[in-house]
Amino acid sequence: MSKQKVGVIGLGSMGLGVARTLVAKGFEVHACDVRPEVVAAFANDGGVAAANPAALGSAVPIAIVLVVNADQTEQVLFGPDGAVSTMAPGSVVVSSSTVAPEYAIDLGRRLAEKGLLMVDAPVSGGAARAAKGEMTIMGSGVPEAFEKADAVLNAIATKVYRLGDVVGPGSKVKMINQLLAGVHIASACEAMALGIKAGVDPKVLYEVISNSAGSSWMFQNRVPHILDGDYTPLSAVNIFVKDLGIVLDSAKKMPFPLPITASAHQLYLAAAAQGHGYEDDSAVVKVFQALTGIELPVKKA
Repeated sequence: MSKQKVGVIGLGSMGLGVARTLVAKGFEVHACDVRPEVVAAFANDGGVAAANPAALGSAVPIAIVLVVNADQTEQVLFGPDGAVSTMAPGSVVVSSSTVAPEYAIDLGRRLAEKGLLMVDAPVSGGAARAAKGEMTIMGSGVPEAFEKADAVLNAIATKVYRLGDVVGPGSKVKMINQLLAGVHIASACEAMALGIKAGVDPKVLYEVISNSAGSSWMFQNRVPHILDGDYTPLSAVNIFVKDLGIVLDSAKKMPFPLPITASAHQLYLAAAAQGHGYEDDSAVVKVFQALTGIELPVKKA
């Protein structure tokens, strides 16, 4: 039997995990990225290298887009050498980047005009869960799109939510998730900075809070980066500058007040302004270091 073909556009921390998971589960995975060396390495792991999104689109009936933002999504789909120009009618675009809901809705409309289907499918779980095929997919779209992409979606996620029969609800739910994720990281950094300023052993503080009511998934996941002094980006500060910006812009149009989100967004902006935009999002704690002079743990040589 021939393998089911699928394409992955964008081999970042999430996309590479998705692509490798699909290879491991028996799919023929075509992939492209702006970094040729990453594509070459993936080909050595059993994937199929595509020169660009157009080459990928001509080879697969399903293309997963896992790039950073709406601008990159637009480029890889509709730009020069974009996938839409070569995808066969009835093919499915699984749009998994975090974008504004209104952009997702417009994207679905334009793809439909080209005879293509779309699953509005933002993901959550981070690089670790992407690598294990254990993501959560917040999906929406017409039933036909889900039916065609069903095997692929269930291969890369343990939870595939079908939130509606039109494009848009998936990105709306993802927006709310990012509100909470961004606020939780910012509050975790603020709490750890306060604890350090107060003279509490940060490792003890982490242990106690992790087993107390004040904990959160983000606290338990991100605070170890602070304790290790390691800000190698798994999800960068700039990602939440973007994502909380999407939340605030969308709420403004409703209109709907988001005072806590706005405060968290300012912390990410401050961290980016200090030069930490491409560091791990837990580098928000460095804003408090600059303001108060606290001594943060330093990465061991």
